[in-house]
Amino acid sequence: MTSHSSVSIFRRGIPALVAVAAATLSACVVAPPPRTVTVAPPPPPRIFVYPAQGQSPEQTDRDRYECHQWAVQQTGFDPSRPGSGAQQVVVQPTTPPGAGTAVGAIGGAILGSIIGGPNNAGAGLVLGGVTGAIVGSAADANAQAQTAQDRAQINQAVAEGRAQSDAYRRALTTCLTGRGYSVN
Repeated sequence: MTSHSSVSIFRRGIPALVAVAAATLSACVVAPPPRTVTVAPPPPPRIFVYPAQGQSPEQTDRDRYECHQWAVQQTGFDPSRPGSGAQQVVVQPTTPPGAGTAVGAIGGAILGSIIGGPNNAGAGLVLGGVTGAIVGSAADANAQAQTAQDRAQINQAVAEGRAQSDAYRRALTTCLTGRGYSVN
């Protein structure tokens, strides 16, 4: 009788043992929190204006200011406005690929073994693990798609900012050249 009671107690303890082992392993799979990295863009290139027709420093300052105003009107971009040219990009890396799959498999295995009970803990463990892995894979795929979409939006915003800055520079250069200055 003693051996039969030992086996019965051992069988009842398997789900608890599996649950404890799975919980312990799941703690190893938790991804680190995302880091935030701020990247400052390079400063806009300086525009050097040289009087080509003997303009005085006062005339040069006045022409430069008037050409700045005209370039802003033409392009809608004002580099002197705070935040106009100094966009910052924030990158938040997602969890590593496969982390959701691993966490889902472990969580599903735990739940499956508990739901399976003492007689079907092994089958519940396998079925729960597979189901959890499938759900975790879907979550991983969604996270990766969201990351790709976020990066595309950031790249588009940066490209638009550069295009506006380039248009402003061309307009300013055109105005100053028309007023008799050499611009570099």
